[in-house]
Amino acid sequence: MKYGLSTRLFANEPLTSRLLNRMVEAGFSEIEIFAARDHLDYHESKYARDVGQWFSDFNLQLHSLHAPLCAEPGFGRRGGLMISVAYLERRLRIDSMDEIKRALEAAERAPFKYLVLHLGLEREEYALEKFDAAFTSIEHLRIFAKERGVRLLLENTPSELGNPARLIQFLEYTRLDDVGVCFDAGHAHLTGGALEGFDALKERMVTAHLHDNHGERDEHLLPLAAAAGETESGRNGIRWPELIAEMSKARADSDSLCAFVELQYEQASLSDARSAVSGFREMEAAERERWSRE
Repeated sequence: MKYGLSTRLFANEPLTSRLLNRMVEAGFSEIEIFAARDHLDYHESKYARDVGQWFSDFNLQLHSLHAPLCAEPGFGRRGGLMISVAYLERRLRIDSMDEIKRALEAAERAPFKYLVLHLGLEREEYALEKFDAAFTSIEHLRIFAKERGVRLLLENTPSELGNPARLIQFLEYTRLDDVGVCFDAGHAHLTGGALEGFDALKERMVTAHLHDNHGERDEHLLPLAAAAGETESGRNGIRWPELIAEMSKARADSDSLCAFVELQYEQASLSDARSAVSGFREMEAAERERWSRE
């Protein structure tokens, strides 16, 4: 697999060329931008233009943009609309779509391949009516995205509406064959297990997010702290060697699959992300050696 970095790690500061330079110097050429307005104010076209120019100067392609989670700066702490394509109230759904479209317009100045989108809010309860609402939203957004050379990817979330089983159910129900999946290991760990979630989503998976938690809330912790299953008392983290092995062997085109380390800015550093990738590569190498002996 290829490994990239989500700029969620720096979401508490503006995305600048200096910050992007640091990422490349650390060995990350595959980048996913976390579209929080404190980080990349996609309402202002000049910021997207500057980012696009940086990628052009370095002859790199921006892999993906993570759709905004809140319409206002401050990650929702200051109030404002929490974005969801599954709102039952039409006005809220349209406002959410408008905000996502503003983020998609960044592709006109900083081209990217994929937009990663949540199906509903965190801890969203399931209702078939929400599937219908989300289908209406995504039908509209996928056309808007396609006009800008972008493909939509739905990410599994820690909720009844967006867990891996429900996400596959939604895609089958709506027959959105050109919409892919971003497998989020940390979210899957909270909704039945990372290995089980991967098994459910692997046929539709285009990209992945790698991060860990204690099994109770979405913490976006350093993955390798749980590489052996439980390296801290009571941690109950993801069984990373098993998951990486499954991800490596389940996809015939695994060499082209890009998995992004997605860490919370309050919890980790750039050196932590580099250590995580080194560990994942060691796991892949161990799995290849095991295959060669069989």
